[in-house]
Amino acid sequence: MTASAPPPSSTSASSPRPRTSRARAERALLVLEDGTVLRGSAYGARGSRLGEVVFTTGMTGYQETLSDPSYAGQIVVQTAPHIGNTGANAQDMESRKLWVRGYAVRDASRIVSSYRAEQSLDDLLASSDVVGISDIDTRMLTRILREVGSMRGGIFSGAALEASEQELLETVREQPTMSGASFVEEVTIAQPVVLEPEGEAIGTVAAVDLGIKGASPRSMLSRGLRVHLLPATSTLDELLATRPDAVFFSNGPGDPAAADAQVDLLRGVLDADLPFFGICFGNQLLGRALGFDTYKLKFGHRGINQPVLDRETGKVEITAHNHGFAVDVPLQGEHVAPHQGGRYGRVVVTHVGLNDDVVEGIRCLDRPAYSVQYHPEAAGGPHDASYLFDRLADLVAGRRGGSADSAGPAGSSGLPGSAADTLPSSQKES
Repeated sequence: MTASAPPPSSTSASSPRPRTSRARAERALLVLEDGTVLRGSAYGARGSRLGEVVFTTGMTGYQETLSDPSYAGQIVVQTAPHIGNTGANAQDMESRKLWVRGYAVRDASRIVSSYRAEQSLDDLLASSDVVGISDIDTRMLTRILREVGSMRGGIFSGAALEASEQELLETVREQPTMSGASFVEEVTIAQPVVLEPEGEAIGTVAAVDLGIKGASPRSMLSRGLRVHLLPATSTLDELLATRPDAVFFSNGPGDPAAADAQVDLLRGVLDADLPFFGICFGNQLLGRALGFDTYKLKFGHRGINQPVLDRETGKVEITAHNHGFAVDVPLQGEHVAPHQGGRYGRVVVTHVGLNDDVVEGIRCLDRPAYSVQYHPEAAGGPHDASYLFDRLADLVAGRRGGSADSAGPAGSSGLPGSAADTLPSSQKES
């Protein structure tokens, strides 16, 4: 339970320099499945939202966090105490909408101070139907989640508060856990899209959208790669029909153990001996395709300040993370991938998280496949790991003998989501 603080209020989205003014606080509650109740002020939309309560340690990039599809099904707690200072704008959206179920902050900024702001964060949350809470002790909440682990929870405001706290707790405890949850079909693109780089393409990447952020295709386009963005439900024949020089599996939400169809698709890619690069959820699916298990972390890694050791170079990278599951591969030595008695050869762990020794990257020694658990595109975060997209471009160039590919026809329809405005390419639906 926390003491009240001066509440934020909404601003006019039409103002060229959005500001907020003080307004009377509306109550809100955040209820955890262990019975913890935090009392604060309503923020964003009013109502009730249920989800897994997790925390993120990023000091900046709150809009990129909110629009990251990997947060589908979750209530996000910001450990940074002051949120909303710079407002919100269309350019910083990493997908077509906000995906978080709920949002919890300590101090919601009462003013917006940025020439780039188009609206306040409060207005963006409200218009996106994201129920939030402010004026709570997020430090105390984070300590609970670190000690007990991520828990089911709910944020309640407005008419939802007509129920008693005991009734709200029962509602929280009735919701399913994140283990076994699948959100892939909810977050993926509806139709295939082709994205063309500026100038002549050096090759083609089939990118399977498991909840992709706009920064990933931008990272490939900037390196001269044509990107066929494909729904997560695509078949192997549909993927191969794009005639890819490499395949990319994106980040995404949910339990990798529930993604059997995507694991089967990835095994088809490995059988075709196509170069493969996966990040985050894609890393977990590579592990499962190779026959390794995945497991749920106690409270996960979320933030843009996570140290990772590249064991092949000895370099420590500061990286952006958003994952609650990890791949179970022994840290030391080479290991034969268990699937079908070693069908895919040997595997090594290439990257390790320095906070807890979690596997953060793997590489196949007998197949052209590698993956990392974090975000090398790092929109709103560090760029230490951007070389991983250089490696993908090198694999494509090597496969094509270093020759540039001729660009195919390009139309004008955009990448799904606001991030399309920042893509330097012509695009079409295929």
